[in-house]
Amino acid sequence: MNEPLGSQVDSHTYFKVFEHHFRTLRQEGAVLVDNLEISDIDSVVDWDKSGEGVALLSEFKSDLNRYLKELVVSPVRSLADIIKFNKRFAKKEKIKEYRQEIFLAAEATDGIREIEKAALRNMTRLSKNGFEKLMKEKKLDAMVSPCPDFLSSVLAIGGFPGISVPAGYDSEGVPFGICFGGLKGTEPKLIEIAYGFEQATKIRKPPTILNN
Repeated sequence: MNEPLGSQVDSHTYFKVFEHHFRTLRQEGAVLVDNLEISDIDSVVDWDKSGEGVALLSEFKSDLNRYLKELVVSPVRSLADIIKFNKRFAKKEKIKEYRQEIFLAAEATDGIREIEKAALRNMTRLSKNGFEKLMKEKKLDAMVSPCPDFLSSVLAIGGFPGISVPAGYDSEGVPFGICFGGLKGTEPKLIEIAYGFEQATKIRKPPTILNN
């Protein structure tokens, strides 16, 4: 179980937080199944081996361009426009701090070619033989995992829904989450589960707005 990026929560505290939450879920009537194994998980969570990286860049460009072109009023109409906008207003957009490598890599792609099609086929195979098979065989309503964690990639490559809610806060007040993921079409169930978790734990605090 990896510690959230940038979190000031030590691993021992992190484990105890989620152990407490899992006990709460059980007390609220949930049946938790431990030690689940997703087939070929090492490939699933590696975006080079799964093909997620290749597919993400290509689909990101085409989908974003399609969305921007349909806007009634917008100063940008394509990913290329966004890149130029960010360079023009680099200081305000904090390009030095956050860069835009993914934007640049996506812009360099050229549609859905054979390499992208192969990546999509591989992700479909991994999802069908992994997460989807496990969920159906175990008759699970949802899979629960700390966020960020491997579950994000598991859901992403198969187009499965997921919902994250706060599970706790680090020493700087930054939240770290718990994620519930399920099969396609289970969004209502996931929302119900996440809402039940929030009501049982009362972890979430309204965000504070800081005026800089």
